Amino acid sequence: MMKTWGLFVDGSYRPAASGRTFEVENPSNGAVVADVAEGDAADIEQAVIAAERAFPIWSALTVAERGDIMQRIAEIMKRRLPDVVSIEIEQIGRPRREMAAQLARLPEWFSYFGAVARTHEDTVPPFAGGYLNYTRRVPLGVVGHVTPWNHPLLILTKKVAPSLAAGNAMVVKPSELAPITPMLLGEILKEAGVPDGVYNVVPGFGATAGLALSSHPRIRKLDLTGGTETGKAVASIAGKNLVKVAAELGGKAAVIVFPDTAVPCAVAATLFASFVASGQTCVQGSRLLVHRSIHREVVAELVRRAGEIRLGDPQSAETQMGPMVSARQRDLVERYIRIGVEEGAHLAYGGGRPEGENFSKGYFLQPTILTEVSPSMRIAQEEIFGPVVCVIPFDTEQEAVAIANGTPFGLATSIWTRDIARAHRVAHALQCGITWINDHHRIDPASPWGGFKMSGIGRENGLVAYEEYTQIQNIIVNLSDKVFDWYADDGAPKRYS
Repeated sequence: MMKTWGLFVDGSYRPAASGRTFEVENPSNGAVVADVAEGDAADIEQAVIAAERAFPIWSALTVAERGDIMQRIAEIMKRRLPDVVSIEIEQIGRPRREMAAQLARLPEWFSYFGAVARTHEDTVPPFAGGYLNYTRRVPLGVVGHVTPWNHPLLILTKKVAPSLAAGNAMVVKPSELAPITPMLLGEILKEAGVPDGVYNVVPGFGATAGLALSSHPRIRKLDLTGGTETGKAVASIAGKNLVKVAAELGGKAAVIVFPDTAVPCAVAATLFASFVASGQTCVQGSRLLVHRSIHREVVAELVRRAGEIRLGDPQSAETQMGPMVSARQRDLVERYIRIGVEEGAHLAYGGGRPEGENFSKGYFLQPTILTEVSPSMRIAQEEIFGPVVCVIPFDTEQEAVAIANGTPFGLATSIWTRDIARAHRVAHALQCGITWINDHHRIDPASPWGGFKMSGIGRENGLVAYEEYTQIQNIIVNLSDKVFDWYADDGAPKRYS
């Protein structure tokens, strides 16, 4: 895939204003897979100008016309999925079995939000007197998307589909680790009939391109997915321009296993929640809270099954777990493992780099299980963002809820039990935006996605996401033919408001 990629601005590729480029690396072998134009503030400005020119054209289309284009996007994406999957693997190193399954879902977002645009109804609120009072939702204008490397196209799609359906134009700043598929999305949108300039991508770094987009005075909404500290900084910067901010940030998801859950089921659930995407996901099951009565059995089986996970070339259909996305990310996770052991945790499995020539040039790390973990340890409080699960026993339902809620984060939790009353009772007690019962990491374009506490603000997916890419205009019509004269001395009662 070795190629030089320009910025995708106003419907075509172009070099950065500075002429600079940066390399995109394959994390499974260290090879350079592409050179990409490095955008900065000057390029963000040109992208915003292009979006401003295109916005009146796109927003003027009827919802039916936009809905038809959204459906064509879904169809073209289905056709181009094989190439997109392969490139996504090259960028971030996730196994083919994961990427093929994940990206196959993306057309659903465009189909769904195209249907939402067609069917969303305005309102006619009651209004005293002889008046017709109605509201209409209109697009915001030019919006900005700042997206991460762990799910480059999925997370971007969750932002692009509703903002596009609502009639907005946009500027995207993707992660410098995974900028290629976001630009390929531009080709798909163009082929489907989206006007040039509606969708613009400026790859670059956070301190330059990211800062320029976040602080741009003519952006009307900024939608970010990233770490919590980054989210705080971006929200502060955008707030100076009174820009709406949505932010899907960090997490410390718990997998709560009650004693009526079969051990094989509990282990299979934990393996998926904790090690899919090499743990590099905001809803990673980083804490396994397991009832003390089955704790020992679950840990023994979890260690055995973790040892059977096949690490290897992510392009191979046989590989079950790929590398970390970068050397920096692997180093960070290894540091947390050391911190955990120093705090008193027991390294029950993994913690190191796999041996063998096949792994020598990539950023591979074994799935890691830490036991004898207390809820106050740093490894149980801070987001690690890697294939590390901390096992914590509990004795009562109340204790499990307290541990699950006992972090600054509140994105997601899964509950595993056959007791339906307990399942709902615990779900209602959890301080998190997403709760799965007897499942983990499931998503749908119609289902709101977002967190409580330090896990973010706003929601992706569903009607709420579409509406948050619009603003309400209220129109009040006086239906009377009578002349209204406030200052007439006619003795008639006057209505002021």
